[in-house]
Amino acid sequence: MKLWDKGIPINKKIEKFTVGNDRELDMFIAGYDITASKAHARMLGKVNLLTLTEVEEICRELDKLQQQLNDGTFVIGEEFEDVHSKIEFELTRVLGEIGKKIHTGRSRNDQVLVAMQLYFKDNLMEISAKTGTLIDVLLGLAKEHSEKVLPGYTHLQVAMPSSFGLWFSAYAELLIDDLYLLEAGLKIVDQNPLGSAAGYGSSFPIDREFTTRELGFKTLKYNVVAAQMSRGKSERTVTSNIASLSNTLSRFAMDVCLYMSQNFDFITFPDELTTGSSIMPHKKNPDVFELIRGKCNKLQAIANEMILITNNLPSGYHRDYQLIKENSIYAVESIKEILDIFIYSIALIKVKEIDINQEKYKYLFTVDSINDLVMQGKSFREAYKEIGKKVQNNTYEASNPKKHTHIGSKDNLGLAEIARKKDEI
Repeated sequence: MKLWDKGIPINKKIEKFTVGNDRELDMFIAGYDITASKAHARMLGKVNLLTLTEVEEICRELDKLQQQLNDGTFVIGEEFEDVHSKIEFELTRVLGEIGKKIHTGRSRNDQVLVAMQLYFKDNLMEISAKTGTLIDVLLGLAKEHSEKVLPGYTHLQVAMPSSFGLWFSAYAELLIDDLYLLEAGLKIVDQNPLGSAAGYGSSFPIDREFTTRELGFKTLKYNVVAAQMSRGKSERTVTSNIASLSNTLSRFAMDVCLYMSQNFDFITFPDELTTGSSIMPHKKNPDVFELIRGKCNKLQAIANEMILITNNLPSGYHRDYQLIKENSIYAVESIKEILDIFIYSIALIKVKEIDINQEKYKYLFTVDSINDLVMQGKSFREAYKEIGKKVQNNTYEASNPKKHTHIGSKDNLGLAEIARKKDEI
């Protein structure tokens, strides 16, 4: 069954090419289409395009389909183009002419739009919650290891003293920036497009404010053309938000891989979180974090794909939009899995004691030595030259490590302030 079928047969090769894998993808949005169909039916009853009895019968059958979905018995067979045709077929099969009325005042375009908006809305909230959990875990690790020294690097060269507390809380605060973007993305998708039909509204006296309230949207996408043009914009926004989060996680995963290597040897993990080699028995590979890094980089590429597919499309609907459904759903489902694995794995990290008296850390405290001279009355530039000369002559000896007292430094992490920022979102 096809919602656009006018009784003219279509070439099977063309049908296969245009349908794509919508049947599989639509299982992710089937529940949202059922929910939106119930709201639409109630609205049709409110404006007297359906009788109260017809509304009750349609909603009853939609509830049965939802139960099938919950039970895992809901299937979109090959005879259907997508979930929308499946649902209308089932309503018509059971209710006859009443089932055929469900499509009054709407198009498959706004069906897809509203289902995807609801899907994005729920999942952005879930992704935000998981990100918040990861932030809490990192802040806990930062507090636990706040006193443990970690050499800081720039250009992958030994630079200045840092701490594990500073490292963990750095990523915690970066993730708060990603929460800001997720919140902005939620505002964009929390607008009801239902009633825009094919992008130009309807001559039926539909009540779009009613469906907005029924579906729990914060507001309505008022202009029907703007509602139609939100197809693509929503996917670009959501995948871009996910890409930002993925960037943070990818960089963190890279740090983990680097710090686990023998050349750094700052951290380790329980054996069950790592893998070995088929020929080298000493290997303890950070496969989990390497895959996180790779998967996150893939998600960043998807955001660019969304831009390229939709960049120069004129207003109105175009079939190109079908191509953005798969990878936008993949991005959403993947980032949830990545966050779950990251939360589980990073909580098991084992921080090692680092001997900063090793020769390779000889110059870790040169800046502290410069600052000592400044506090004694020398200008910074003169102090810099003096310590620099000692480094060049190999006569430098490190001064005693100094406490960094300003907020956000290794000895004053500001964990409560970072937590407060997160809680305010």
